[in-house]
Amino acid sequence: MLITEHGQPSAYLVDVDDFEFMQKRMQILEALAKGEQAISRGETMSNIEAKEKMNKWLK
Repeated sequence: MLITEHGQPSAYLVDVDDFEFMQKRMQILEALAKGEQAISRGETMSNIEAKEKMNKWLK
């Protein structure tokens, strides 16, 4: 729901579940951005190392 002030958009009122979903999505997008930056710096790891780290992160 969009909340306006003097006819101008001021804030959004969002369902708690939707807000939590958006927060989790932002965390994933931020992690992907960090990964892309690491790749551009040449900071990579093997597939096995990546799987181990992802399994710990997703739990």
